[in-house]
Amino acid sequence: MNAIPASTQAQAQPEGDVLFRVVNRVAIVTLNRPAALNALSHAMVREIAVLLERVRRDDAIVALVLEGAGPKGFCAGGDVRAIDRLARAGERLGDDGWQQFFVDEYRLDYALHTFDKPLVALLDGVTMGGGMGLGQAAALRVATSRTKIAMPETRIGLLPDVGATHFLARMPVEMALYVGLTGAMLNGADALHCNLADVCVPGEWLDGYEARLAQTHFDGNVRDSLRRVFDAPCQDAQANASALSQHAALIATHFNRRARVFEIVASLRAALENTPSEADRAWLEATLEALTHYSPTMLEVTREALLRGRQMTLAESFRMELGIVARAIEEGDFCEGVRAHLIDKDRKPRWAPATLAEVRDERVQQFLCSPWRGQAHPLADLGA
Repeated sequence: MNAIPASTQAQAQPEGDVLFRVVNRVAIVTLNRPAALNALSHAMVREIAVLLERVRRDDAIVALVLEGAGPKGFCAGGDVRAIDRLARAGERLGDDGWQQFFVDEYRLDYALHTFDKPLVALLDGVTMGGGMGLGQAAALRVATSRTKIAMPETRIGLLPDVGATHFLARMPVEMALYVGLTGAMLNGADALHCNLADVCVPGEWLDGYEARLAQTHFDGNVRDSLRRVFDAPCQDAQANASALSQHAALIATHFNRRARVFEIVASLRAALENTPSEADRAWLEATLEALTHYSPTMLEVTREALLRGRQMTLAESFRMELGIVARAIEEGDFCEGVRAHLIDKDRKPRWAPATLAEVRDERVQQFLCSPWRGQAHPLADLGA
């Protein structure tokens, strides 16, 4: 593929789902499905991968910025409804099957994590699931006052994937378990507090970033120059607004790494009986609501995967996640979770089994046992 010089200020066609332009030697890739909160389709994943290689090969481009179109979100995740349709139709294999979507998505995420030029991700607005897979790969993760971060996969019978079993390990284990199991919604200050963002700025600060970028000189350290473009003197104020930090003691108490999820639930219920403060009661009730209504199987599988991921390389985490996702879609709760929450919207998923008490350890271990052996794994070469 011939590299296109950075001096070419080419604008993608406005109807494209992925836009590309270059401003002052910095490539900007825009996810352009604002009506869908920039959710990733398979075609978008493939197009971003092509653009990433284009930027890598162009010596005139010094850095890359990932952003979402519109004021509401960076990226709400993968197109779950499309994956569900393919799963119900039995279309797992082939270039357009659901397995290939995950393979291509994980390869893109891995390529971003290992990209050899400075990468900036603007986590402005809704940033969930697949959006976190893109954003957490960046060297500079910019959260804002409008940021809404979550990994809500257990709610629909999946696990936090796209490298989450690796990048959630950046935080204390109790916090990682809380965020990964409950799918709690985090704001920008929360993200900064638990190391899911490097800076947190007012949303309005990003609105004019291109003008600052155009005037920046990249003669010295590119990373430092980029940080000056995107950072703003507001981090302390934002950090003080973190609700997550206010609940850190509760999280550390109840999300013990040695406790199974049913034991965490028992601990939360016991705390509720001890007349907690109003703020603590609200947190306890919301946490219990998640852990008693999400897929029991995937809650226990996610707990184990998050603990294992802390000892794995990034490539190993992606391989583990792909195996779990494959089992969740083919023999687990995924299709039922999507039906209940995204299609019929009755909010009454019929999980199998229905309760945490019924989840057997052998079943959990089955999900964690790869469906492939050795070089047969679709991601066997990742990290080689």
